[in-house]
Amino acid sequence: MKGLNVSKAVTALMLAGLVLLPLYSSLSGNIFILTLFTRIVILALAAASLNLIMGYGGMMSFGHAAYLGIGGYAVGILAQEGVGSGFVQFPVALAASALFALVIGALSLRTRGVYFIMITLAFAQMAYYVASGLARYGGDDGLTVYKRSDFSGLINLSDRVQFYYLCLAGLLGVIFLIWRVVNSRFGLVVQGLRSNEQRLQAIGFPAKRYQLVCFVIAGTMCGLAGALLANNTDFVSPAVMYWTRSGDLMVMVILGGMGTLFGPVMGAVVYLLLEEFLSQITEYWALIMGPLLLLIVLFGRGGIMGLLGRLNRG
Repeated sequence: MKGLNVSKAVTALMLAGLVLLPLYSSLSGNIFILTLFTRIVILALAAASLNLIMGYGGMMSFGHAAYLGIGGYAVGILAQEGVGSGFVQFPVALAASALFALVIGALSLRTRGVYFIMITLAFAQMAYYVASGLARYGGDDGLTVYKRSDFSGLINLSDRVQFYYLCLAGLLGVIFLIWRVVNSRFGLVVQGLRSNEQRLQAIGFPAKRYQLVCFVIAGTMCGLAGALLANNTDFVSPAVMYWTRSGDLMVMVILGGMGTLFGPVMGAVVYLLLEEFLSQITEYWALIMGPLLLLIVLFGRGGIMGLLGRLNRG
């Protein structure tokens, strides 16, 4: 119970810090930290969506970043064509991501293990090369979003503080939805399939149908992160869909703790802060980051949340 209390206390402190960050930025005059944490919150949202299928569902998708790109390109292309309303852009981003996840899931869930990983990776790479070939929308050079999504005065995305709180609200909303999903009967079946798919199929549960619905939900959530990311950077590029970005999301989930509610958020904060700090010290920051992450994973089974849970044991 002591270890559990430590993890709860650290999670509460992290959430309080995220909520109060704009106040600190305003009082200190440090605008950069607000910009940095806006990006962290968006990628934490994407990592949380991956955790739903990887941590709770046992589906090791190596193409999850494709939905970041699809959500971003939905916003960018509509803005390029003169449709600037966020009430149109965001639903289109979510729908396009859900449709792509449905197609990928319907095909990849016919396989298991390394074959599932390779098929999801192959689809993500296909999306990357399609985006690279869209000459009308920048091709390899990417697409500049000259105007952020317009929500008819309800919220101004050009205001750093308002946009940050929108991203934070999106993250907390996604975490709440994941909590509701995994604690529902549907979520219990999905977690049961991760543990013993054959047994659940034997008692009559349609395994692939449950997994496909979970896969689509996760893809849709990540599409929301993509739409927010395009507004944050005012730019969308095929590089956001590349397989290395999917690897980054997987590292965030594993680092924070797979199958935990706030683990991906913790992992995203630690990973991206380390990346930012080390990149300021040396251009070879990845040589330092690699061993650090390896040590955390080796000595902190279950990631940071697992390490906190065992902190006071012994």
